[in-house]
Amino acid sequence: MKKILTLCAAMALAIGCGEKKEEKKEDGFEMSRTKQEAPAEKAASDGVPVDLSNKGVGPVDSIDLPDEIDSELAAAGETKFNTICIACHQVEKRMIGPAMAGVMERRSPEWVMNMMLNPDGMLKEDPIAKALLKEYNNMIMTNQNLSQEDARALLEYLRTL
Repeated sequence: MKKILTLCAAMALAIGCGEKKEEKKEDGFEMSRTKQEAPAEKAASDGVPVDLSNKGVGPVDSIDLPDEIDSELAAAGETKFNTICIACHQVEKRMIGPAMAGVMERRSPEWVMNMMLNPDGMLKEDPIAKALLKEYNNMIMTNQNLSQEDARALLEYLRTL
């Protein structure tokens, strides 16, 4: 019995005195990256409904878009996009805001223009804008003080994506 107790004590001592491994973390923060889904796949999974009937809240009640893209207007919109929108939006990837590719398949033209022209009102009153705000960690879309002509050019560019 004495041998068994001695053996148990020796094992406990060996286990207790064994080398302890410590994980060291570098100072700063950790960032984990996840695979970005394609915009069409993301639209279905991000919890924000696709709604082409919602026109939003703002100055644009209706807009008739021709079937053919106005290439001159779209080029002006692309220039504007690359000047002010690119800080928060990419064409194919989520950033601070949603990816823009396929936006015209998820939102009505009126909604898109109203979001550009009246982001404050949209974020207060529109259910889709509120859902997007929640989805994008409460990062508000700031008012860029666009004219209706600027918003229309941007809309034409978004139609090309």
